[in-house]
Amino acid sequence: MPDQSFEPEIKYEVLENDMKKLAAEIKAIKVKAESNHISEQEIIKKSLSALAPVHSKNTQAAQQQASSSPLPQYAESFSPETKLEIEYLLDMAFREGITKALDEAQKSQNPLILDAFHDALAGKLHPELKKRGIL
Repeated sequence: MPDQSFEPEIKYEVLENDMKKLAAEIKAIKVKAESNHISEQEIIKKSLSALAPVHSKNTQAAQQQASSSPLPQYAESFSPETKLEIEYLLDMAFREGITKALDEAQKSQNPLILDAFHDALAGKLHPELKKRGIL
């Protein structure tokens, strides 16, 4: 009998196209004079917002600290369902593309999910963007 395990296909072309768009946004934000005083994490979050504009209130998010969880530290107090949704969105970003995951995150009824997703995604993308010389 054939192996019945399910391994979702990672759409590298979509992810690479999103990374190129993100790189262009980061470059544009870095060029602006106002960006000289913001952290690289904030530059990434602003770039993510530019890829899929947010129409909700901006909230002050805590900085993500290093841990085994991909979620920001403040998300520890979230319900298991909320954490699972954020982790699902992170997985979607790397399997189906950042833009698709951002679009899906914006559909959430819980604004904490979008904020935490942005923070978690910025944390995950930061090392790759540094490696590529974008930051």
